[in-house]
Amino acid sequence: MKDDLELLNIDQFTGTEGYHNVLGANVTDGVAYIINNGYSWFVTDMLAVLRIKLKGEDFCTVKLKIKDHKAVATIDDGNGKVLYTQKYDYTDAKVDLTLFYTNNVLMLSGEY
Repeated sequence: MKDDLELLNIDQFTGTEGYHNVLGANVTDGVAYIINNGYSWFVTDMLAVLRIKLKGEDFCTVKLKIKDHKAVATIDDGNGKVLYTQKYDYTDAKVDLTLFYTNNVLMLSGEY
């Protein structure tokens, strides 16, 4: 089965039925969906930063922006103050994403 890099079914996630443990954090069903469809690199990189480097932050917004097969991931405090930026020189990802992290749970913006 080929990864759905366009995340065609992402809109179906408006809540979660369960949590999945990834690197000691909980992720929702929607985040598990993006992990299983070619975006695990993004989720694990951001969770590592959130759990180690930014562990004192109560709430963070995690964004992925894609352009011309390159990506930039940023984590901010929810009010626009950038706390971390990671650039990727190549990706086959197709979709910009916004995730929220609070109470050790990473979720899609539609699951918040």
